[in-house]
Order: sequence, then structure tokens, then C-alpha cells
Amino acid sequence: QVQLVESGGGLVQAGGSLRLSCAASGLTFSRYAMGWFRKAPGKEREFVAAISWSSAATYYTDSVKGRFTISRDNAKNTMYLQMNSLKPEDTAVYYCAAGFTASGDYYFTSNERYDYWGQGTQVTVSS
Repeated sequence: QVQLVESGGGLVQAGGSLRLSCAASGLTFSRYAMGWFRKAPGKEREFVAAISWSSAATYYTDSVKGRFTISRDNAKNTMYLQMNSLKPEDTAVYYCAAGFTASGDYYFTSNERYDYWGQGTQVTVSS
């Protein structure tokens, strides 16, 4: 069965860095666009970043541009999110997601485009 497992979350002070990982199994990883979402208490799940199958195309929500970097290693079936200059407003549960791409080097930014989701990893940024 398909599994997406996030890791790397934790507690960090404002201005610090974390690197999240998402390990995928049970799917042909290179056929899926991948994305990161986050959900803070009392708020809707929010798109953070996405990456196409070849890594040729990436996209970030405005609030994380210049601070976060999404990447993937198809040989390892793993996606990453490097988070630098973290702010308290980045505090949330971070989820990885996989969206099937039949053709084209696409990425997706909407929840409904993703087929599989991980269980999430907590990121807490203190001030």
C-alpha cells in the first residue's frame, strides 16, 4: 500500500532551520508531483510548496519564498523541505502529499489534486 512518512519536525527558535523529509513507498515516485502543506491550530490546511517529477518546476506560497526550498531525490523516493529563517507563524503540522501526473512536468497547489497524504510532522517555532 502507499505510504508517505514525514520526519524532521521539532522545536526551533525563530531564525533557526529545520529540514523535513517525506519518504514514499508503494508508488512509482517519479510519476507523482509532490507537495508540502501545513495546518496551524484553528486554520485551514495551507499550501506551502510543490515540485514536479523531474524537479524542473517548483512553486512556493508567498510567505515562504526565499526561506524554504523544496527538493526531491527520485532514486531514494524522498522529498525534502529545507526551512531557513523560521518564524513563529511557521508553526504548524506539516504534511507531505503526492499527486499523480499522467503526462507533463506538472506541480499542483490545491488539496484536491493530491491523491495521498502523510500523517504530518509538528514544527514549532518559538520567539
